[in-house]
Amino acid sequence: MELSLVKGFHHHWIFQRRVEVLSSLLAEMVPPGSSVLDVGCGDGNIGRLIREKQPGITVHGLEVMARPTCEIEYSLFDGTRLPYQDNSFDVCLFVDVLHHSDDPALLLREAARVSRRYVLLKDHLSENAIDFATLSIMDWVGNRPHGVRSINNYKSRREWDALFAGAGLELRAWKDSISLQPFPISAIFSRRLHCLALLAKTIA
Repeated sequence: MELSLVKGFHHHWIFQRRVEVLSSLLAEMVPPGSSVLDVGCGDGNIGRLIREKQPGITVHGLEVMARPTCEIEYSLFDGTRLPYQDNSFDVCLFVDVLHHSDDPALLLREAARVSRRYVLLKDHLSENAIDFATLSIMDWVGNRPHGVRSINNYKSRREWDALFAGAGLELRAWKDSISLQPFPISAIFSRRLHCLALLAKTIA
């Protein structure tokens, strides 16, 4: 009963707005005509909307578990190695995936390898204990009802920059003022806790 109430609240007040806002922001950052690999695509909702808002691109998903339904075509992978040759897609996309990974550095390197041009990600920004606690609550509400593991592997801006450099990626655009929830929820759970980064390959 408790989890069903949490799930209903999250879907009605947070999930639908999040999907709409993120798909619009991400679609603006995907170059026209790109082939996109959506790593950890979930139900494919965001990938589908990006494709609709940026006509001419293609989106293929990757997931670690088979899903009963997915709104884009997807393949399975082991959560670490992307099952494609070098330079297979124009853009590799991560939407709230890396903070669930035990080794985000490896996934970023894999994305840089598989991508011809860019890595695009949305994730979280944690600069202090308050940020960490808020993000942990947010992840519990969003993921617990779906059985998704939360390991709270949040990064500061300095840590993100180090990860990008280690993967041979150069920051081209950064946004960390993103309101994903309606007011007054956004005053607590948006702030500067969400970030978008467009990264270009520096190593061919």
